[in-house]
Amino acid sequence: MKMVTFQVSRVETAPFDGQKPGTSGLRKKVKVFVQPHYLQNFVQSTFYALSAEKVQGATLVVSGDGRYFSKDAIQIIIKMSAANGVRRVWVGQNGLLSTPAVSAVIRERVGHDGSKATGAFILTASHNPGGPHEDFGIKYNMENGGPAPEAITDKMYENTKTIKEYLIAENLPDVDIAAIGVTSFTGPEGQFDVEVFDSASDYVKLMKSIFDFQAIRKLLSSPNFTFCYDALHGVAGAYANRIFVEELGAQESSLLNCTPKEDFGGGHPDPNLTYAKELVARMGLGKSSPQHEPPEFGAAADGDADRNMVLGKRFFVTPSDSVAIIAANAVEAIPYFSGGLKGVARSMPTSAALDVVAKHLNLKFFEVPTGWKFFGNLMDAGLCSVCGEESFGTGSDHIREKDGIWAVLAWLSILAYKNKENINGGKLVSVEDIVHQHWATYGRHYYTRYDYENVDAGAAKELMAYLVRLQSSLGEVNEIVKGVCSDVSNVVQADEFEYKDPVDGSISKHQGIRYLFEDGSRLIFRLSGTGSEGATIRLYIEQYEKDPSKTGRDSQEALAPLVDVALKLSKMEEFTGRSAPTVIT
Repeated sequence: MKMVTFQVSRVETAPFDGQKPGTSGLRKKVKVFVQPHYLQNFVQSTFYALSAEKVQGATLVVSGDGRYFSKDAIQIIIKMSAANGVRRVWVGQNGLLSTPAVSAVIRERVGHDGSKATGAFILTASHNPGGPHEDFGIKYNMENGGPAPEAITDKMYENTKTIKEYLIAENLPDVDIAAIGVTSFTGPEGQFDVEVFDSASDYVKLMKSIFDFQAIRKLLSSPNFTFCYDALHGVAGAYANRIFVEELGAQESSLLNCTPKEDFGGGHPDPNLTYAKELVARMGLGKSSPQHEPPEFGAAADGDADRNMVLGKRFFVTPSDSVAIIAANAVEAIPYFSGGLKGVARSMPTSAALDVVAKHLNLKFFEVPTGWKFFGNLMDAGLCSVCGEESFGTGSDHIREKDGIWAVLAWLSILAYKNKENINGGKLVSVEDIVHQHWATYGRHYYTRYDYENVDAGAAKELMAYLVRLQSSLGEVNEIVKGVCSDVSNVVQADEFEYKDPVDGSISKHQGIRYLFEDGSRLIFRLSGTGSEGATIRLYIEQYEKDPSKTGRDSQEALAPLVDVALKLSKMEEFTGRSAPTVIT
């Protein structure tokens, strides 16, 4: 068959406002992305921000979570890659690759001609809804498999403000991304290949090198153990059958919503107690009693499969506890860590449960701003093995993204290890047992997060500015605190979190407003950049309890006085007009 020859077109364009990528890339409504030249401007600005060797003759990965507009976007990026001198583009079959799988492919995959990827365009808006009237997103990951650092995203943004043209091979025919294989073209720079490959193989191979699949398989085959996994119609569905059913022998009926859909089945692909309704009901945590006995273990993923929620029978594991428990058990339960942990890290708003484990096990510990790239720096420097954030993100140094399926396999490994003596009979050590044992050893961090979504951006900024001003007088703060509840201890420190990266010395300011109490309790206020419209205010409330007789209380009940303090202190209703949060986790 004759190879198609393409020409490079230079298309005139003009800048769009607000193409500033956040820590999670650029996220907007689909209607914004489908405007003529909008996506193209961002992609070309990215190429201009990269050094020549990362583009000319390079290998790039282009895939995502399969949300609406992904297939069109992939074809556009392929044509622009060809025009910008990229040598080859790798695409997961049907355009599907989870965000962790993209990181794994960049780090691990070797092409049939010995090629290695130097970066990736990932098409995802993560846990945000998909569909013609919902969200789309794009981000760029570097050759270490992690998100582009600020130095690159700043250049990208500057480029979007001055862009006058972009390069595209308009006469390049669309590539069939449903069919595995290589399609070759020729252009001014020579040959250009597009390789469509199996979305799951590289990732599955990596997981098998980390975990003892035989031990997990034994657990899943035990008559006492039942299991349920909900992909929320996100890209995790492309991996669930391969890993849990084919490799680990789970029943196909244990998979929920595992067909990836462009609109996530009309749902919100955010793995929390509010949006993972079907799984929550099946696990016995819904408002009505389940029809059948709940499974022993349940888990859910978000749209691009980098987040996870872990549940036991009628029991919710907070993400903050989850990362602490994984770190505490990793060396014994997960072969990859058998030589010991290099260190652990958490994002600042995440509870201090991991800090206590690090102190107990004499591990290096780091508290970083929200954004996975901060963990990536530590991992690249060999300082961190396990890390996590309260927003349902957990991971390790096997890749440079958070990894939802990895977290589920880590929990299954811990359950397999704890139950190795009684797998064929006797009472199973449950998820709840493991968490209670952990609290007995390390104490419990009562923790909750209130999200106020789509708040007027001006009002949100005013609220944050007010909280910063208030910090200058701790006397006034403590007067408010005692006026609300005299039993709550005094605030001893109040600041805006600032982080100096121990690896590259860079300083990140204004990373969240903190009120720290004498007894170890904390109130944190942050504006989140992960939504596509309005502002999201996140309020984090935490209280530490060492007394084993007091670690079994209901979390919302234990935290009620502190919640009251937080709402009065921040004048939340006065500033936002909201009498209740959108989501409580």
